[in-house]
Amino acid sequence: MSAAPADLTRTGTDPVTPTAASDPDELLAWLRLLLAPGLGRRGVRQLLARLGSPQAVVGTTASALNALLPGAGTALSDAEVRQQAEAQLASTQAWLADASARRHVLVPGDTDYPALLLETPDPPLMLFAQGDLAALRLPALAMVGSRNPTAGGEDNARAFARHFASCGLCVVSGLAQGVDAAAHQGALAAATGAPATLAVVGTGLDRVYPASHRDLAHAIAQNGLLLSEYLLGTPARSQNFPQRNRLIAGLSLGTLVVEAAMGSGSLITARLATEMGREVFAIPGSIHAPQVKGCHALIKQGARLVEVADDVLSELRLQPAPVKTAAASPRRRGASASRTPPAASSSEIVTPSQAALLPGCAQLLEALGHDPLDLDQLQARTGETTADLMARLLDLELQGQVQRLPGGRYQRRGWA
Repeated sequence: MSAAPADLTRTGTDPVTPTAASDPDELLAWLRLLLAPGLGRRGVRQLLARLGSPQAVVGTTASALNALLPGAGTALSDAEVRQQAEAQLASTQAWLADASARRHVLVPGDTDYPALLLETPDPPLMLFAQGDLAALRLPALAMVGSRNPTAGGEDNARAFARHFASCGLCVVSGLAQGVDAAAHQGALAAATGAPATLAVVGTGLDRVYPASHRDLAHAIAQNGLLLSEYLLGTPARSQNFPQRNRLIAGLSLGTLVVEAAMGSGSLITARLATEMGREVFAIPGSIHAPQVKGCHALIKQGARLVEVADDVLSELRLQPAPVKTAAASPRRRGASASRTPPAASSSEIVTPSQAALLPGCAQLLEALGHDPLDLDQLQARTGETTADLMARLLDLELQGQVQRLPGGRYQRRGWA
């Protein structure tokens, strides 16, 4: 990417401007367009380009619309579509009524509609948002990865996200299990006082998927932003998530893949980012770990190999704002800093406490190295009995230094 260096000190605290939600007639017109079968986003854009506004489109006769786009007038004049739109209008207005929840509906043309999405081939026609809209005006980085990462992958996601948020980036992810959740958690832990993370979801914003992330979604709504292009009441459907991924990529200056197996949905996000002309980054890992095969494939295809968080900031030519790190006060962008937050790296994430381990455990960690090994391989390296090895591995597991992998293998945490 050849953009000029950006200043990350801007928090985007402009007053919220009126949106389509403030005009019931306009909102109803948008809902009719979205619900009309067969139109799709491309068809709606064609009609808007010819007629100028959603009210003008729905106010045009069916025959005239059919002449512009075959089937459009028939779809919009359908009585069931009208009823669905009116019911959706009522539920949307009720959802918006709680001012303390900071809920919004955005359409192209609204001041707060994300500018980067307008540069993508298929921007959404309506966005539901809950939280701080300032998140849409911050430089953003997508972080995606496996739903079943290694413990080291989760550690990396949290540490990198916390560093990015501390430097003024908004971390964008999808609220899924695994890397997504860890990235959101890490960004929230930065406690900068600005919206640190943005979750793009594949359901209506009146639902949380997975349900186990209800508390995390609430925390993001309080200290970041939840975003969806799906109407209220939309359940989790498999086809929604690849569509959701295009928004994750489109909202961001670049996409960092933390861990991804071959065939992972994260690779879809990376491909979409590339097609949009955005940067793609990948964290490498063990050649034996299936969770990182996708990352290695991306690097072979030209993605930037990332070892520390500042690799990403440097490639995007972003100027990290200094942050205050004193324990007595929260971090605030633009404040003088006693030190720069450390770049996240695997070696910093895992630092075994030698005194807390059983005798021989530190030597076992050294023998284990950074690739997954099974008991036979460990016995060959250490000469220890199976009983001794199992006891020490259990202690290391309880200490959080080692994780057990499928197939009876073991791996140091912090190494993917």
